[in-house]
Amino acid sequence: MAIEINIKTEEKIKVVELSGDIDASTAPDIQKQVIPLAETGSRILMDMTKVPYMSSAGLRMLLSLHRQTNAKEGRTVLVGLCEELQDTMSVTGFLDFLTTAETVDQGREKLLEETNEPK
Repeated sequence: MAIEINIKTEEKIKVVELSGDIDASTAPDIQKQVIPLAETGSRILMDMTKVPYMSSAGLRMLLSLHRQTNAKEGRTVLVGLCEELQDTMSVTGFLDFLTTAETVDQGREKLLEETNEPK
């Protein structure tokens, strides 16, 4: 199954809307489009409200994204994880280091709060 990827900029935040399964066939496409955003130190909001399934390839992609954004002093927030994805990320320890939010507005607030903090 193909994945739909829509990237837009809102208030200095790169919003990445994903729709479809994230697996070994779709994770590389996402990575090709999103990692360059991370390499610029962007604030990235990954809207995953329309992602019903993610394989280990998707987890690897998120780990790579997290490492890249942190290396360039950027941030990533995952939004709208379904219960199954939340459970998987909890069991694997991903929720220990990934920032999540229930809604796009909450995710945007988290990123804007961090953007406005003095360094």
